[in-house]
Amino acid sequence: MSALSPATPLDFPRLREALYPLAREPVGDAWNLEELHGLLPETEPARAAVLVGLVPRADGTRVLLTRRTDALRQHGGQVSFPGGRIETADADAVAAAIRETGEEIGLAPAQIAPLGYLDPLATITGYRVLPVVATIDREYVARPDPNEVADVFEVSLAYLMDPANLTTHTLDYRGRARQVLEFRYPDQRIWGATASMLLNLRQRLEAIA
Repeated sequence: MSALSPATPLDFPRLREALYPLAREPVGDAWNLEELHGLLPETEPARAAVLVGLVPRADGTRVLLTRRTDALRQHGGQVSFPGGRIETADADAVAAAIRETGEEIGLAPAQIAPLGYLDPLATITGYRVLPVVATIDREYVARPDPNEVADVFEVSLAYLMDPANLTTHTLDYRGRARQVLEFRYPDQRIWGATASMLLNLRQRLEAIA
């Protein structure tokens, strides 16, 4: 997968094989707990879900991303996948990811075809996030909620799956050095939890190669 060229169509049967099936939501600890040791709140993490949307284009599969508005209390101004907290009315993480995507950028459920789950991810803001991988209707028209989303854009999946485009750097968090992932992308800063989820996708694809 790391050698995927931009025009190569994504092998969706192979992708399904790399994911947890929709009928078996992954349980257990987040895969990145070790790197966040000592940085997480002591309370039980809140459950959240995001949509890792893949859009089939003529020049190759692209990944749907958003940039949060600067005024948000958490993750303001950051590039992220659509998503948020799993509410009691949501049937499961898939339902939450689809609902949040509709609320944030205006996609209808009929435009989203879920494929499966990535591994759970922990965030320093106290969430256990379940990434739901799905295909997105290429005819979608984004209608972002300006209270939450400043921009909606797509990035080549081939670019995001190329290890050469992913770097690690150190930042200071509460007086402690922390390693974070970031893509060398010219137009947007794709880093942190979003970059970690994309790395998890690559690793799961490489594991079945």
